[in-house]
Amino acid sequence: MSFTPALGLRKAEEAKVDHVPANLEAEQALLGALLYDNAAYERLPDGLRAEQFYEPLHQRMFAEMSLQIGKGHLADPILLADRFVKDEAFAEFGGVAYLADLVDRAPPSVNAPDYARQVMDLAMRRAVLSITQEAAAAVVDPEDQRSAREHVESIEGALYSLAETGKTATGFVDFATALSGALAQAAEAFQREGGIAGISTGLIDLDQKIGGLHGSDLVILAARPSMGKTSLACNIAFDVARKYAYEALPDGARKATAGGVVAFFSLEMSAEQLALRLVAEASGVPGDKIRKGEITAVEFGRVRDAAMEIERAPLFIDATGGISLGKLCARARRMKRLHGLNLIVVDYLQLMTGDKRYGGGQRVQEVSEITVGLKALAKELNVPVLALSQLSRQVEQRDDKRPQLSDLRESGSIEQDADMVMFIYREEYYLSRKEPEPGTPEHLEWRQQMDAVDGVAEVIIGKQRHGPIGTVRLAFDGALTKFNNLARELFHSARSPHGDD
Repeated sequence: MSFTPALGLRKAEEAKVDHVPANLEAEQALLGALLYDNAAYERLPDGLRAEQFYEPLHQRMFAEMSLQIGKGHLADPILLADRFVKDEAFAEFGGVAYLADLVDRAPPSVNAPDYARQVMDLAMRRAVLSITQEAAAAVVDPEDQRSAREHVESIEGALYSLAETGKTATGFVDFATALSGALAQAAEAFQREGGIAGISTGLIDLDQKIGGLHGSDLVILAARPSMGKTSLACNIAFDVARKYAYEALPDGARKATAGGVVAFFSLEMSAEQLALRLVAEASGVPGDKIRKGEITAVEFGRVRDAAMEIERAPLFIDATGGISLGKLCARARRMKRLHGLNLIVVDYLQLMTGDKRYGGGQRVQEVSEITVGLKALAKELNVPVLALSQLSRQVEQRDDKRPQLSDLRESGSIEQDADMVMFIYREEYYLSRKEPEPGTPEHLEWRQQMDAVDGVAEVIIGKQRHGPIGTVRLAFDGALTKFNNLARELFHSARSPHGDD
């Protein structure tokens, strides 16, 4: 296909000489098809934008045509020429004669989507070229003080964002398609352990309450210090990783059928400290005994076996302190690409930094930026993000110290952006600090209260977008920093004599 305007052909030849990924004739064919048949606009692929055209005049023409067609108006050569009467480039291309030539040589409108896809593909190629050229210039720039790793993460983030462009613009989905997807999720839930739709936490009662951890969800786990939020996050992360099983898809990708690959961002503890917690949990040998070397040969054997089990689990730890939102996202994307990814854990929220610069006293805005970014990352990678959070000291000033949503520290948009907010509360922790003098009636009463709450933790679900709120009771072993399912000794006696639940 050849177009007569000399300037258009000259620009096409210039693009070829400069090796710029562009095809002006494809752009002209697309514009001509749209001018000839405005109805073809509705068949164009989602994500086509004016700036994806190489020629600036074509960008302005497509933008104007999109505007007019979107308003329900006619976009033909005569009306379009009136809009561009003062456009110098339009006059250089031939004015009305150029539009007439586009229509005269237009391909069948049924082919418009094919030309549109080529325009989009070439635009992406130019974007890749631009990213690599800018990266090359930045790497050799003596004034650019970023480290090599920071350059790599910047390039990866830019390329990943480019690769994801347009993926969410799926347009309308008919009800039959949506219903099919819903039934597929229900079938997966039926086949999973415990009949839950999401990833199992390994804690039966918690799974029953929340249905497991779901892709694209931001889950906040908050508590005061020493309540065990890192312990619970470790327990969940390790249980997910050690149960990982997958099936290979035709394209070579892996689909998790149980458990999953876990990325654990530990901003407070080192990788070694976190690993020690996991070894203590898996082996049943208290962590302080392992650190001090006060273990028997039998216990050492259990520690060694536990370490071998953990070593096989796809659990990856990043212990970068004060990591920024941008770096965390870049590393999670790389993990997804290289190893697959099914769960992200962040310990903890307030130790992260935002990508924007905020002045003094604006920490709330920075935390809000972080929660918005983590929610966007969860949706982008379609994995649950479990982010830990501190609670404000106002909890300690109340008689009932059970946390509530208003206690979220530097809350900003935490509770707004989160799909679920869970709190950990252990009455044993507070009661143990109120021990009366031994031998008194008060001490006896205190001892009875302690026996009732010894080793019991509450997970309070303060918000759940897809289900009910409420409280789940779990067992907690302080020596092993391990949460577990609470034994239900009274279950059978609580059943009616007729067998009804």
